[in-house]
Amino acid sequence: MLRILVLGAAAGGGFPQWNCNCPSCARARDGADSAAAPALQASVAVSADGKSWFLLNATPDLRQQINDNRELHPADGLRSSPIAGVILTNGDVDAVAGLLNLRESTPFTVYAHPRVLRILADNPIFNVLNPALVKRRELTLGRKEALVRPDGIPAGIDVEPFAVPGKVALYLEDDSSGDDFGSEVGDTVGLRVSNAEDGSFFYFIANCVHLTPDIAQRVEGAPLVFFDGTLWRDDEMVTANMSAKTGRRMGHISMGGPDGSIAAFAKLDVARKMFLHINNSNPVLLKDTPERAELEQAGWEVAKDGMEIVI
Repeated sequence: MLRILVLGAAAGGGFPQWNCNCPSCARARDGADSAAAPALQASVAVSADGKSWFLLNATPDLRQQINDNRELHPADGLRSSPIAGVILTNGDVDAVAGLLNLRESTPFTVYAHPRVLRILADNPIFNVLNPALVKRRELTLGRKEALVRPDGIPAGIDVEPFAVPGKVALYLEDDSSGDDFGSEVGDTVGLRVSNAEDGSFFYFIANCVHLTPDIAQRVEGAPLVFFDGTLWRDDEMVTANMSAKTGRRMGHISMGGPDGSIAAFAKLDVARKMFLHINNSNPVLLKDTPERAELEQAGWEVAKDGMEIVI
């Protein structure tokens, strides 16, 4: 069995975004609109025993996410934490900045692909994580890794990272490198997370620009998949005058349309399909939109902060 807590469902900036006054953010900021629920930035926590928890990405909202989820509160002595580790799926600010919230000398382990660990090593601000207490462990694509508690005892959870088509972190883009901006394999990964004893599992793919045959084959038959829900339409931020960038340019597949993720998953046998990492421009954040109805009719769910799922 695995317990999963949705700590946040929104993309970078959260919902409402601090500087955005689009109609959706205005509705969420009002606080009285039940169809426009605010959301923190995308992350989930997983545990095999309900005691040791592992975060999938560490968002800038992490302090609030901890406060909002009693399972992540300190409960053993003057200073402690049930957070045993953080698994990073990319090097974007939205995935790594929350590590700075965990700097008060409590042991845990950071797991990531070498490309992402290099980002941490190259930025001295992450040295606030005392290396004597906070270990950094490399993840190898296609190889199962047993997660461990700070005392070295296995936590009963295995993770297997796999390559996902995406993009190098925004702040590391190299315009001289062509259309891929210097992206390499390992900049974006998906995770298969499983219970080491009973084999229960789920997939976490928060960033993805298109569904490859390899990913489709992996998720076929899965009980649960969290998937990139950044945009409904590839050009929605352009048409809304929010950005000059399309979803593909940012490294994200759109939900709708013939080339979108809903269509790509239509023939796959996935028991529960859940979107997260949803941008404030995406109309599915609002429960009363046609896009939300279309999504639900297609068998998808929109993750929401505070959800608990047991598989």
